[in-house]
Amino acid sequence: MGVAIRADLAAVPDCILPGTAPDAVLLNSNEGPLPPPPAVVEAITRAAVEGHRYPQRFSDTLVGRLAADLAVPGERVAVGCGSVSLCRDLIQAFCGPGDEVLCAWRSFDAYPVFARVAGVRARTVPLDAGHRHDLEAMLAAVTPATRVVFVCNPNNPTGTAVRSRELRAFLDRLPDRILVVLDEAYREFVDDPDVPDGVELARNRPNVAVLRTFSKAYGIAGVRIGYCVAAPAVVSAVHKVSVPFAVSRLAQAAALAALDRPDEVRSRSAAIVRERQRLQILLARHGHPVTPSQANFVWLPLGEEAADFADFCARHGVLVRAFPGDGVRVTVGLPEENDAFLSAADRYRSGARQALGPYGS
Repeated sequence: MGVAIRADLAAVPDCILPGTAPDAVLLNSNEGPLPPPPAVVEAITRAAVEGHRYPQRFSDTLVGRLAADLAVPGERVAVGCGSVSLCRDLIQAFCGPGDEVLCAWRSFDAYPVFARVAGVRARTVPLDAGHRHDLEAMLAAVTPATRVVFVCNPNNPTGTAVRSRELRAFLDRLPDRILVVLDEAYREFVDDPDVPDGVELARNRPNVAVLRTFSKAYGIAGVRIGYCVAAPAVVSAVHKVSVPFAVSRLAQAAALAALDRPDEVRSRSAAIVRERQRLQILLARHGHPVTPSQANFVWLPLGEEAADFADFCARHGVLVRAFPGDGVRVTVGLPEENDAFLSAADRYRSGARQALGPYGS
């Protein structure tokens, strides 16, 4: 008889990583299509020389830089191994036996997983007909056991965003005892001025924590680093549960170098936004269902066709992310990569679903 794992982990889905394939166009992981700027690569290389030394425990230098850039006190900033690790830390810090985490569905699939791993119940609320957070329904789903509410804005995987007025009204009506986590991993791709800046909201709301990442717009997904802006008590709680030295010297150096190049980050983000708009226009023009996006991806609400569509694209050399029964998320890539996807999508739409070999037509 082998070692028994926790019985409740049976409800946690196995980790299935996005696929890769030789020569395939990878539009399935929300990565940036460009490598890090040369200065960031140089910073990583320099930091590697001191790889035998532990990094700063709480990324003090980076915290100071972020605090200055965001105009908040340093005690309001925590750095983690990607914003996803901070999601886990916040659940662990604020939830105990009998507590609940509340989130929209479909949203970032790590939220309910981290809740279950922490031994906490995850409650989900369906998105509305426009594939957006249904904040009224989320308010109605709050119970005395609710401790943490996640609002992914823009939402992953649908790209939809909650506007300022409705989010403020939601926060005003939510009990102060509940921590609201605004996950803004895709903030740099927002071009709608009515989508709120979570950091501004967190300044005067002690129960709001904002998560951001360097993985997307900054192009350093491979070195894993993100940050949280929240009240000092929330940051202190995150520090209590975080894995010591989880944020490497390389990641800290990369983030600092990326912050030194805001114009380049803005330029890269703007290019993605232009391609996102082009994708949405062409998809709609050719009869594909597509949801307006504020992120670095587009959402096709294909329902039961999602898996077939993703498989068809893969056989045409383009990998996209299927959410079976719901839809397909397509990361915005380089123009030629997006063109390859559009070609595959149009062939699917036209009914040219002939049997193909792997990754080839």
